[in-house]
Amino acid sequence: MKIQASRQLAVGSAIAWKALNDPEVLKQCIPGCEKFELTGEQTYAVVAAVRIGPVSCRFTGRVVLSDIVILKSYTLNFDAQGGVAGFGKGKSEVVLIDNDSGCVLQYSVESQVGGKLAQLGQRLLEGAAKSIADDFFKRFDQTLKLQAGVIEQKPTGARIALGGGIGWVCIGLILATVAVLALVN
Repeated sequence: MKIQASRQLAVGSAIAWKALNDPEVLKQCIPGCEKFELTGEQTYAVVAAVRIGPVSCRFTGRVVLSDIVILKSYTLNFDAQGGVAGFGKGKSEVVLIDNDSGCVLQYSVESQVGGKLAQLGQRLLEGAAKSIADDFFKRFDQTLKLQAGVIEQKPTGARIALGGGIGWVCIGLILATVAVLALVN
């Protein structure tokens, strides 16, 4: 099954790209994200905790990046295991397109799911997927505005380090989570 969507971001693609490659920003923005780490060239291990209706699970997965066009796009392949709760695997493509209002983040996800999550009702899964995606993009857009100086940032004393490519893992994780939650066999 395939999901396609887009989100308007309040900043240009250069700022969005930088944030997509900042592991601290994305760890804060992704609901339930516990960790992500580089395990090989363009390969990352990820962990996220998710609750949908009566099912709580902790997904562990792998994301492999390819077709990276800096400041523009990427492709990723993902697989995630949630134990008896289920699994998801698939492919996602993400594109950033500048416009007069900032940039648009377009994404498509093709995935397969199984386990208990696949047995939940379509409406429950779609509602959970929408909620998770909305929460991520609300946090992410707020962070982008802070980085661009559109709104005033409160001092935290924390220093955020940039990490090349890790942002794609986080976006892959959120897209994989959305795909796992939104699709029913």
